[in-house]
Amino acid sequence: MADPVEGQDPADLPDPSETFTRLGTVGIEEEFFVVDETGRPKSGTDDLVYGREPPAALEDRLDHELFTFVIETQTPTTTVDEAPDELRRVREALVEHAAPDYRIAAAGLHPGARWRELDHAEKPRYRSQLERIRYPQHRNTTAGLHVHVGVDDPDRAVAVADGLRWYVPVLLALSANSPYWNGFDTGLQSARANVFEALPNAGMPSRFGDMAAFRAFERRMVASDSVRDRGELWYDVRPHTGHGTVEVRAMDAQHDPERVLAFTETVHALVVDLAERHADGETLPRLRRELLDENRWRALRYGHEASFLRRDGEGTVPLDRAVERLSDRLDLGRLPALLGASGAERQRRHHRQGVDALYESLVL
Repeated sequence: MADPVEGQDPADLPDPSETFTRLGTVGIEEEFFVVDETGRPKSGTDDLVYGREPPAALEDRLDHELFTFVIETQTPTTTVDEAPDELRRVREALVEHAAPDYRIAAAGLHPGARWRELDHAEKPRYRSQLERIRYPQHRNTTAGLHVHVGVDDPDRAVAVADGLRWYVPVLLALSANSPYWNGFDTGLQSARANVFEALPNAGMPSRFGDMAAFRAFERRMVASDSVRDRGELWYDVRPHTGHGTVEVRAMDAQHDPERVLAFTETVHALVVDLAERHADGETLPRLRRELLDENRWRALRYGHEASFLRRDGEGTVPLDRAVERLSDRLDLGRLPALLGASGAERQRRHHRQGVDALYESLVL
């Protein structure tokens, strides 16, 4: 899941018919924080990416994000059944790679991270973003969980991504794991989602309809210097024309690997279900952007206490009921377990014992 080449025109990429060839493959990207022995952000370190030879499990699967204390790992492309072993192998390798000088922490935002005091990565792509986007990117200390699922047809991938937008608020609410930002309690359950959506081309996307429309949009954004490459279309869900996947990017980073696997299982099941319905000729529902945005706001504000506006406009449905219906329909074994205490709730509980207890609770 490497970054695209900076400035690469989508027209120079392989034809989507060459990349969207397999349904149901899985890839997981996780963003973590590099912290010191006390669990506090370790600024200015690029040692783990550039200074040490990574273990085999991390070879070509480890990189910096915008800040040097944020690091990303990627699992190999695999099946949903093999994902648990691959995820644990990559996580264990990262913790081992960091020791003994550093530790690894996971949350949507690190509660002790004060962006003015932390160093940005020197990669040219990130320096370009900082120059162009300014304040929203300078303060972007976020860490997310991204799940890729392969789709076997370009137009089908766009239809699936369009349909997945309805489920983004449910996934975001369940993943809420970032109540603190810049050292204070925001009152939100996922402040990460709120911070990140300040970037251009982020948050809830519009409906594209088919691959021709999506590719035309990619080309126009690059040609107009709105983005340097297609990877800067940072929407909560998007077709990934390079990998031949639909990528769901809505979730906060998670501490517990079992929660990561629950999101992976759920996204995989949703993509396969929507793809099969599209292949059967079903016209997937069209959804108003305003309705989706309202539900997304409810998710990041209220987390597990969220209730969502229904498609038919008749009242609301609470998160637990939405999860129950989804689990029953798609036979999702791991999803209901996510309804326990959220990451945001756990962080606030640990914070009552002091910031040291909070920071320690985030360390893998």
